[in-house]
Amino acid sequence: MPETTTLVRPTAIVIGASAAGLFAASVLTEFADVTLIERDELPDGPEGRKGVPQARHAHLLWSGGVRAFEELLPGLTDDIVARGGRLVHIMGDMVSRAPNEVWFRRFRTTHHRNLVSSRNLLDHALRERVLRDPRISLLDHTVVEGLEGDASRVTGVRIQPATGARTLSADLVVDASGRGSHAPAWLTDLGLPPVTERKVDAGVAYATRVYQAPAATVGSFPLVNVQANPAKTPGQGGIILPVEDGRWIVTLSGTRGGEPTKDPDAFVDFALTLGDPVIGTLIKEAEPLGEIATTRSTANQRRYYEKMRAWPDGFAVLGDAIAGYNPVYGHGLTVTAQCALALRRVLRSTGLTTPGTARRIQQSVSRPVAGAWDLAVGQDAFYPGAGDTPPKAVEKLLARYIDRAVETGARSPRALGALLDVMSLEKPATRLFSTDMLLPMLFGRKLPRLQGPPLSEAEKQSV
Repeated sequence: MPETTTLVRPTAIVIGASAAGLFAASVLTEFADVTLIERDELPDGPEGRKGVPQARHAHLLWSGGVRAFEELLPGLTDDIVARGGRLVHIMGDMVSRAPNEVWFRRFRTTHHRNLVSSRNLLDHALRERVLRDPRISLLDHTVVEGLEGDASRVTGVRIQPATGARTLSADLVVDASGRGSHAPAWLTDLGLPPVTERKVDAGVAYATRVYQAPAATVGSFPLVNVQANPAKTPGQGGIILPVEDGRWIVTLSGTRGGEPTKDPDAFVDFALTLGDPVIGTLIKEAEPLGEIATTRSTANQRRYYEKMRAWPDGFAVLGDAIAGYNPVYGHGLTVTAQCALALRRVLRSTGLTTPGTARRIQQSVSRPVAGAWDLAVGQDAFYPGAGDTPPKAVEKLLARYIDRAVETGARSPRALGALLDVMSLEKPATRLFSTDMLLPMLFGRKLPRLQGPPLSEAEKQSV
């Protein structure tokens, strides 16, 4: 009888079961059997957990992220909408004041649709979809203590589950453990030089309270966003995010010297003293649900793994473990999904176990990271004490141009389309220098500036 050959699939380990790890695991099942390691116990429903404290605050998924979600897991967006999320038209379903204090008109001429829900609902839908794949094994309540291997190749991880320490081997280890990633120390333990890091910290603090939405607003009320102005310190802003179950997530923010607090008696007063009092006015008579949650871990922090001269085979870092951003810009989830797409593109063109694949992954995922980083740092670097060095002349010039682009987009639908292409991470920043922006900026007819938030009379009466 002829001999039969059993093909052994490669193996992969993903560290972290938040959005970055779940998307990475779903991609890797095309190429390997996957073990997903998570230090927390994952909840069964749309509930919070210790490892994702930022889930309590308002989250947006920009249209670039919606596209990436659907490319990775078709139907995921529809699933979230079926459970109470919303696809909203930006800016048509949004009342927004830009950092330069210009109110956007609610044009509906662009294709951009953002996904709005609580982070807990989004994570729950994503977990259900990914973890039902039989090619993924979950180890929760398990801590990764370090990498196995050497400076040229990572061969697995050392773990500490409840049953005792042991080693897991794998052909590829992916670190998707978020801002608290230990990858810099793990790599130096293997004999590699320290990774270059940069931190830009505007000193932003967040305070969030959930409210019962007025009955007449459920399912139709716009997002309301008052962005902080870096030219004024402290910078203060806020957002009302209408989400599932007839609730408003209200997140307020402030930089050093102007931070919101946990004091329930001060929450509405803080909202009323923003650059425009619209948020405070809308929540003044609303019923609060629960206590106020605060967060101060909001610095922009980036690790330049793609620039390291040596990189081990068998190891890659994704998502917030590469770079975390000030949450006010709402880019973290979009970058996470785009990193997973970059991972898939590399693996479809190069074998998972091929020498050099891990370096190609690291270089590829740096591209979506860089786009979001430039947008966030371009604003936050102007707050006092945000970085080691003040903004350079070219950065100041670019910031002035961005202010003018925002003002043009607020009054011209053609320019708004170009602006949203960049803000949604669908296209690179060079789009801001296209004719769609330059012609309206220099020659086009622009509608007059709005003098206040563009709420309709029906929306005002519904509150």
